[in-house]
Amino acid sequence: MNRTTELIQAARKAMTNAHAPYSRFAVGAAVRLTDGTIVTGCNFENASYGLSLCAEAVALGSVNALGRLRDVEAIAVAGGPVDANGGVSGTGIVTPCGRCRQILNEAEQMAGRPLAIHCAAAEGDAMAEHRVAELLPFAFGPADLNISAGKN
Repeated sequence: MNRTTELIQAARKAMTNAHAPYSRFAVGAAVRLTDGTIVTGCNFENASYGLSLCAEAVALGSVNALGRLRDVEAIAVAGGPVDANGGVSGTGIVTPCGRCRQILNEAEQMAGRPLAIHCAAAEGDAMAEHRVAELLPFAFGPADLNISAGKN
């Protein structure tokens, strides 16, 4: 199995743990670090919708808690609708929301290298690879605050 497939499978496994009773849409994310370590996250919804957490934010927050944000190399995102039995299916490719694109931009700035963003569906072989600059053109980041990404 290649590294991209492994990352997407980890994201799909994480999506099965999503707490998505309101949107009924489960998302999983998997972050690969430079040493091959994979850290996962899934969406965690809240009755106060604005407090919900996206899978990418959970995964990258966990990476940050490990003190490894500079080691991020790639991330995979996968998801789909939750059925009546709690299963997740769907063949539509999932991409990060706008908020998560901003968080990915910050992670990329901290890593100091372009990150591969692998977007997949809950099932099937369809996949798209993007860079943060494609997903979030004209991004706002540390340089816009006159703060060097390498000094935090």
